[in-house]
Amino acid sequence: MNMRQLKTKWADNINEKNVLGEYPRPLMRRKSYVNLNGVWKYAIKDTKGFPKKMNGDILVPFSPEAALSGVGRQLKPDEFLWYKRSLPEEIRPEAGSRWLLHFGAVDQCAVVYVNGKKQGKHVGGYLPFSFDVTDALQEERNTLTIKVKDYSDTYYYSRGKQKLENGGMFYTAQSGIWQTVWMEKVPEYHIKDLKITPLYDQSSVMIQLEDAAGRKDIDYDVTVTARTMWPLKTAGRTGRPCMVRIPHMRNWSPEDPFLYDVHIKMGNDSVESYFAMRKIEVKNDKNGIPRIFLNNKPYFQKGVLDQGYWPDGLYTPPCDEAMIYDIQKMKDLGFNMIRKHIKIEPQRWYYHCDRIGMLVWQDMVNGGREYKSWYVTWLATAMEGTHIRAKDTRLHLMGRQDPTGQKQFESEMKETIRRLYNHPSVVTWVIFNEGWGQFKTRKMTDIALAEDHTRLIDSASGWFDQGCGDIKSIHDYFFPLNITPEKRVTALTEFGGYSLQIPKHSMYEKDIYGYKIFKRKKDLSRAYEKLIKKLVIPNISRGLSATVYTQLSDIEEEVNGILSYDRKIVKIDENVVREWNEKLHF
Repeated sequence: MNMRQLKTKWADNINEKNVLGEYPRPLMRRKSYVNLNGVWKYAIKDTKGFPKKMNGDILVPFSPEAALSGVGRQLKPDEFLWYKRSLPEEIRPEAGSRWLLHFGAVDQCAVVYVNGKKQGKHVGGYLPFSFDVTDALQEERNTLTIKVKDYSDTYYYSRGKQKLENGGMFYTAQSGIWQTVWMEKVPEYHIKDLKITPLYDQSSVMIQLEDAAGRKDIDYDVTVTARTMWPLKTAGRTGRPCMVRIPHMRNWSPEDPFLYDVHIKMGNDSVESYFAMRKIEVKNDKNGIPRIFLNNKPYFQKGVLDQGYWPDGLYTPPCDEAMIYDIQKMKDLGFNMIRKHIKIEPQRWYYHCDRIGMLVWQDMVNGGREYKSWYVTWLATAMEGTHIRAKDTRLHLMGRQDPTGQKQFESEMKETIRRLYNHPSVVTWVIFNEGWGQFKTRKMTDIALAEDHTRLIDSASGWFDQGCGDIKSIHDYFFPLNITPEKRVTALTEFGGYSLQIPKHSMYEKDIYGYKIFKRKKDLSRAYEKLIKKLVIPNISRGLSATVYTQLSDIEEEVNGILSYDRKIVKIDENVVREWNEKLHF
């Protein structure tokens, strides 16, 4: 297989001294911020002990498998990846202050050391974590070391589309640090977390603050501001909800993504955040058909599948502008929703969806042992009725026979909901996709609902539907579609996948993958028009309430993107996509 290494249009402008330097946590901003991205030392070893010698330089936060890392080496399941760097001189002990070390994401298992002292361990490659490293710091010459092990698809940990033997719909496995590493200085008593819930029908917002020391009844001040009103000031106490009424409330929607700013001060600590006033639910329309309602009005969601891969960075976007480009380009084409497919992005991606105005359906990341493809993929795809009748109890076929792996998935699902809860753009949680690692669907749905009752739940996207959740979720690449209304809302959560290979903009010349392959942009555009006209539009009146076209960009062998993998070419006529998206409404 001859592979061409593609570069995005942003790759040549990366500054090694300022890699992804934007503030990584827009939902809880402090003035104290030290970005640790940049050139680190790395070593790949087959033993657990600290390496005596490092192999060379790696550009963090790009994984060693990514071209932008400068390494170009696949980490194997029986190897250990080590990172090492000196901390900036400003990071040293200071009376009355604590230093927090943050990781956006490290794939899969990480152990963190400061000056040789273990600070903690984290398991799971997609979620942020942090440690208070103050007590390990010295007055000078502080060293940060990280040990990583990544089992990829050989174990039950969450992995998404990563596969050591990639090909077709599965992609290059990546490992290690892949999101921003950073530090912040906070007072000894400080804010740990915020939970912000819009109460749309009450024109109010509920703020809940968590103190890092777990103290209750600690006073804090809240100031809400927006360009359309005078500042609103109130006070709250930890352990209790703080209610703020918003006069002349302005909605958030893709058409008007209006955000309110909020400043919170507790003692010597203060943080900046934001929120929006929006409501998502399922209700019957005037004809008695279940529909998705946004802000108390029926709202057709026209979405696109986005897997978040980059040819030069793999999971890691080359820069902030690259993330913005993908979101804005889809919005310019008339889409109002992105289904983020079995990957959790850096928080800045969701922030851009919040401010640009793009709804998000967020998948949980799949894991489990090896799936039996003949059952969960090929049989379910080929036999139209299988996805309706099959139960989720055949755990060995779905790779979920490990009780520990089930607990790990449940824990990560709850943490995913908590980490993304405050983003107004996120409106749906997708728990399982096409049976990959699926188990106890009804129980997982109940747990997700207990964590967040303000959003919709797509319990089983594609097939192996257990009749729970808010959505009957259909994947259809090959068959006619004739929807009939039921008690839940109906969504076509994957369709299309039409493919076109662009010479010099495809990673592979011969080994390509797609559901229906075209030779010319003109033919692809006509086929897209026909697909929307024949498959989608007739089903809207029958109950179809949302669609997700596959997909935003090409990825490795897959050439079914609207954009080429390097993001340099729009492969379908933009006017055609925009015109037919405008026709998708109730």
